[in-house]
Parts: sequence; structure tokens; C-alpha cells
Amino acid sequence: MHYKSKSGSSYSFTEEGVYRIATHWGRAANCRWRLLSNSEHPNQQLRIGYAKWLDFYPNLPNENWYFVSVNFETKAVHFQHKNHPSYKKEFVLRNAAATSKTIQEVKQILQTNEWAKYYHFEDLEKTRLSIVNELITTRKSWLQIKLNIKNEGK
Repeated sequence: MHYKSKSGSSYSFTEEGVYRIATHWGRAANCRWRLLSNSEHPNQQLRIGYAKWLDFYPNLPNENWYFVSVNFETKAVHFQHKNHPSYKKEFVLRNAAATSKTIQEVKQILQTNEWAKYYHFEDLEKTRLSIVNELITTRKSWLQIKLNIKNEGK
């Protein structure tokens, strides 16, 4: 072990990357760690992660360097950096706070029906896909999109 943080995470450094042993993942200091795991609760157990130095991207929260990626099959929503290989020009780049807010909105749309109870849709799943795509590829707010849905229904 080369370093132990105040929160209890341990780090070991190699020429190619860094190993991290921790019970908490996601945002850590100025890094965002994502574990690829089959576990539904990675923050409840001690886990080890490895990242290559090449996989670290600049992290300036006020810069528009971040986008939201969505797996519609699993309804997984992720915070990504513009240097990530999955970035496509159609994705809107936002600062960290705006990206986090968009993630919360996308999760609400994908994982709940509460927002939809005042609207009538022929196909709710198709509508979810359309709304989420609009949120991640345009600068329209969730409020603007809801108003458009309401106006189209009149």
C-alpha cells in the first residue's frame, strides 16, 4: 500500500495504473470511479478496483466536459467525460452539476411512472426513450420538454 485516505481507501500505484481498495465508490475526492461489477450494492462491501493511468481524464467541474450515457435495456445511466470512447457529437456536453442534474431527471423518467400520470401516451416506453434522448442531445430542460408534451396533447 502506498497511500491511505482519510476515508479509509487504500491505494497502490504501479507504472501502468493504480489499485484502489475501498467500500465506497463513485465520486472520491476529485475522481469519479466506476466499478464494473455484477453486484447491485458495490458500496456495501470492500472491493478492489484498478484503473490505468491512461483512463484518467481531466476533472474540472465547471467546464462543459461531461455527458450522460444511457443503456436503455438495463436503464443504467452514467456520468461520462468527453474523452470517453462512447462520446458522440450528438451528446450535449455540460458541467458536472448540470450533468448530475440531468442524470437524476433521466433516472426519474426511466425508473418511475409518477411523472407520467397526468399525460396520456400511446406507448409509454417509446415516449420515455424519446424524452431521454431529447434530454441528453439537446439543451432543453425537463420542464420545457414536459410543457411541450402538455401542449402537444391539447
